[in-house]
Amino acid sequence: MKHELLVAGFGGQGVLSLGMTLTYAGMVEGKEISWMPSYGPEMRGGTANCIVIVSDGKISSPITTMFDTVIALNQPSMDKFEHAVRPGGLLVYESTNIITLPTRTDIHILPIAAAVEAAKLKNPKTLNMIVLGAFLERTHIVEISGVMAALKKVLPERYHHLLPLNEQALRRGMELAADPVSAAH
Repeated sequence: MKHELLVAGFGGQGVLSLGMTLTYAGMVEGKEISWMPSYGPEMRGGTANCIVIVSDGKISSPITTMFDTVIALNQPSMDKFEHAVRPGGLLVYESTNIITLPTRTDIHILPIAAAVEAAKLKNPKTLNMIVLGAFLERTHIVEISGVMAALKKVLPERYHHLLPLNEQALRRGMELAADPVSAAH
């Protein structure tokens, strides 16, 4: 198994932490991993993306231009990276932030209303964990237990009280991906 993923959105949406959490989860599960962040100098509000590769075997190069999955959290990311999903791949997008819908018919498309769900959890910072949960429900590249172990490493200790909320967000994302009718609303 080798899965190449691009996560893209605005700085402050948790793009890089989503990628880092997935990367750590892969490490926890003994997989080969690569995490390559990219962001503008303005950070919050600017664009950010990261490439994550999780593999059972060696990763020859962290550089790729076509992905098994693209997660787009805003319209500029959708516009820039929809074409970068391999045919048969998966495009996950945050449906409340996307105005121009994807047009490709050769990929699987999963809209997730993560911002709405994060508001229901009373914490907008859970948006990225909701999306990660949806992604994991569709791909199963790591287990939720690996993600929770990773969060203990990624989150500073002063935020460990938020681990149950993050697990709740992950599980909500998984539920949404399992029921695509409710995912986009």
